[in-house]
Amino acid sequence: MLNFIYESAAVVDAEVRKLMRDPTELLSRAVQPVLWLAVFGQVFSQVRGIPTGNLRYLDYMAPGILAQSILFSAIFYGIAVIWERDLGIVHKLLVTPAHRSALVLGKAVAAGLRGLVQAAVVYLVAIALEVNIRWELLPMLTVASGVFIGSCIFSTFSLLIACIVKTRERFMGIGQVLTMPLFFASNALYPLDLMPAWLKAIAVFNPLTYLVDVLRGAMIVGGKSLHASSTSFGVMLLVFAVMLALASRLYPGLAR
Repeated sequence: MLNFIYESAAVVDAEVRKLMRDPTELLSRAVQPVLWLAVFGQVFSQVRGIPTGNLRYLDYMAPGILAQSILFSAIFYGIAVIWERDLGIVHKLLVTPAHRSALVLGKAVAAGLRGLVQAAVVYLVAIALEVNIRWELLPMLTVASGVFIGSCIFSTFSLLIACIVKTRERFMGIGQVLTMPLFFASNALYPLDLMPAWLKAIAVFNPLTYLVDVLRGAMIVGGKSLHASSTSFGVMLLVFAVMLALASRLYPGLAR
């Protein structure tokens, strides 16, 4: 068990070092949530047809855009893994005695840390736009936990896709096809009650829905969750466990 932790920590350290050498990626990823909040959010704040309870639409939307930022960044995490395969790094990792699950978990944890940095950027934008954010310790820890687990889920899902398609061109195509449907088939921009029955049925099985639910209840003053936090976190942890098991099983095949 201790060796497993050390192996995962070594992968996390390597990934964080890569990020620190090139932090511009985080800044470029921050552009999209800025545009969504500053432009889309401001415009749709004037629309009265979206039921958001007692919340301004911008307040309602902010947790969804944070979740979107996490999704869009993590879902393309696998492209870096394919690049590592092309450079021979994956082959070197696989000949070490490190457990395959430790390699995958390390990358997921590193993506979680990256997600926390992105969350800080979204918070800064939200503050500038006067979003009513909760600053109590427990809600902030809940948001941080949700962001971390959500990043782990979607980065592992991305790694799983990379293990299947194995080329950057195919991965980019599939990644672009998946991101927007995952985003719009969730409660990020509008309540589930506004969806047609078929889309609502999909949203129930979408992990992004549960991430947004956690963030909306913990991040915004007056925000309400559809489910108890324990339920949403339970669903997300279950999804992550399944993704981790599948990705760990397929990861060695990436080197072939």
